[in-house]
Amino acid sequence: MERVRLEFPDAELRHQHPLTVRVTDMNYGCHLGHDAVISLLHEARAQALKALGLSEADMGGYPSVAADIAVQYQAEARFPDALVVDTAIPAPTGKVVTVFQRIRREADAKVVATARINLMLIDMQTGRPVAVPDEVRDRLSGSA
Repeated sequence: MERVRLEFPDAELRHQHPLTVRVTDMNYGCHLGHDAVISLLHEARAQALKALGLSEADMGGYPSVAADIAVQYQAEARFPDALVVDTAIPAPTGKVVTVFQRIRREADAKVVATARINLMLIDMQTGRPVAVPDEVRDRLSGSA
């Protein structure tokens, strides 16, 4: 079976967000479940965008939608592990904002998972994708 392999772009690190594994995040294998990983990534991504003056609902006047997500699982996390989610955002190209995230256990810095999500900006009038506005590019690059 071919596995997803993701390289986290450390040079594009924009935000770090602490989270804790909750008991409700555990699956039947007694470790952090897939659905909880996606939720933790979403929370950290929302906080990273907020810190940059953006939100998934308003990226330069356009909402964003998840076009795809890939997750590479690398270690287990369990209740009540303290985690840190690193968020890196390379310069956007075209109609997509690519966000890389890495979940680490705080105690030993072991990488639990690495993820990549592509956010597509949508014109609500037409329902069609639009190019990433310059204002969003500037905020994501740190030049705004």
